Amino acid sequence: MKKTNDRERTYLLMTLPILALFFCFNTLPLIKGFLYSFTNFKGFGSYDWVGLRNYIDLFQDARVGKSYLFTIKLAVVSTIVVNVLSLLLALGLNSKIKFKSALRGMYFIPNILGALVVGYIFSYFFTYILPAVSGMLGGAGTSMLASTRWAWVAIVTVCAWQSVAMNTIIYISGIQTVPEDVYEAGSIDGATGWYKFKALTFPLILPFFSINMVLCMKNFLMVFDQIMALTKGGPAQSTESISYLIYNNGMSGGQFGFQSANAVVFFVLIVILSIAQMTFSGKKEEQL
Repeated sequence: MKKTNDRERTYLLMTLPILALFFCFNTLPLIKGFLYSFTNFKGFGSYDWVGLRNYIDLFQDARVGKSYLFTIKLAVVSTIVVNVLSLLLALGLNSKIKFKSALRGMYFIPNILGALVVGYIFSYFFTYILPAVSGMLGGAGTSMLASTRWAWVAIVTVCAWQSVAMNTIIYISGIQTVPEDVYEAGSIDGATGWYKFKALTFPLILPFFSINMVLCMKNFLMVFDQIMALTKGGPAQSTESISYLIYNNGMSGGQFGFQSANAVVFFVLIVILSIAQMTFSGKKEEQL
């Protein structure tokens, strides 16, 4: 009985400080941000209660609507690109090839590097190296980052380059859980190549696919570092994501209350999309 009490006391001593820190640095700011969304707070000085005015103005603001469309487009395209590349890499790295472990380590390096560092490196590449090569080949020789049409492609490239590594590891873990007996039985039935992947491998790694899709969509909806390093929302606000807009206008644009309302709506959107993805994936798993 005494040992049980000591164990419970130890668990409490470990858990309570963590809960206190979580509340102070996560829950409390969330609650305060929600309350600020009903005010005209500028980030300093006094403020007044304005009710739902910020939320009404939010749905009438063309700049906010444009940033939502851009963010969703970026998230959808990046999620598809990352998962296709990750799955192909996982299949290749799980096959019988030489230096398999070394290659896995090399492909994981981009995930270790900081997003801002990677962004600034790619910024130099897109601004100087790529235009120089394009000019030598008879192209326009202009930077993608200066184009309202192609700047988002550069951001997708950087996001995918850094995100593929973690998704590949998750897919490799999923593929390794598939029993060899399944492949042997499939070989007897004549399953090879694409049909083998479609009928045997993919249905069994669908839970891992669902996890990757949800995590990718959530992370890319909150894209910030890559935009900060590459375009800072430009040119002409064509690559302004929700996270960047909230940060830029909320912290230095005197719209703290308004952007707090934007953050609340954005949070609700991410939760809804994540639940919808998990529900859809769960139904697919049941069908398979």
